[in-house]
Formats: sequence, structure tokens, C-alpha cells
Amino acid sequence: MVCRLKEYQVVGRKLPSETEASPKLYRMRIFAPNDVVAKSRFWYFLKKLRKVKKAAGEIVALNQIHEKRPEQIKNFGIWIRYDSRSGTHNMYKEYRAMSRVEAFI
Repeated sequence: MVCRLKEYQVVGRKLPSETEASPKLYRMRIFAPNDVVAKSRFWYFLKKLRKVKKAAGEIVALNQIHEKRPEQIKNFGIWIRYDSRSGTHNMYKEYRAMSRVEAFI
């Protein structure tokens, strides 16, 4: 099976200013096909969660996460929360796969 998504860890922060010399760091795990899309998704989610925009922030680190034991089968659980016309719903699904990316697809 070919995985077109990869797992990235993106660390970013607001640009340092006179009032805030060392701003808080924000770290996210993002599933994306390449590092450009991973950075874009990071800024999209950070804008929604915190008041930090790309123009007023910087990426500190961007790393691709590789599986420690890619030949071992593992169990993964994914929690999802979504809104519908009838209210908010929580879902939990377990997958058995060899990597987190395969379980996520």
C-alpha cells in the first residue's frame, strides 16, 4: 500500500516583540503530502485556535516523523468530534496498522 500522506511535527510561535521577548511555542502533528502543505495547515489551525497569523509568526522547526518500528503491527485509536444539524457528536474508531499514517488514511 502506498501512503501519499506523511506525518510532520511543526513548531511555531508569534514573532518576538518588545513586550513579549520569548513568545509561547506551539507544536502540532500534521498529516500532509509534503512540508509546504504541512506549514500551511499549521498556520490555518493556529489562526483558528490562537490569535497568531502567518505574517506575525514564524516556523521554528519542521520535522518529518518516522515510525520507530515500521515492521510491527500496532493498534491506533482516533477520536473525532463534529457538529451536525442535530447537535455535536463524538466518535471513536480503532484501527490496526503498521504505522500511524496507514491508520489515518
